Amino acid sequence: MSQYISNILELTVDGMRCGGCSGRLQKALDGTEGIQSSNIVLEAKRVTVSFDPVRINAAGIRERIEQTGFSIVD
Repeated sequence: MSQYISNILELTVDGMRCGGCSGRLQKALDGTEGIQSSNIVLEAKRVTVSFDPVRINAAGIRERIEQTGFSIVD
């Protein structure tokens, strides 16, 4: 029997200015191993990521966002 493990990470991301930006970030996140889903609210600059903590951690998700050209607002 396998067990489903999931964590949720919510971040504010700077640099998203249009639908193309948010689409590029969503594609990058959804294509990353360990990320189960992502939701982006462009107007609020909010990103919510559901992920498997065995396969990726919060630091890895932050790194992926930054590799895509955006910055995290702490």
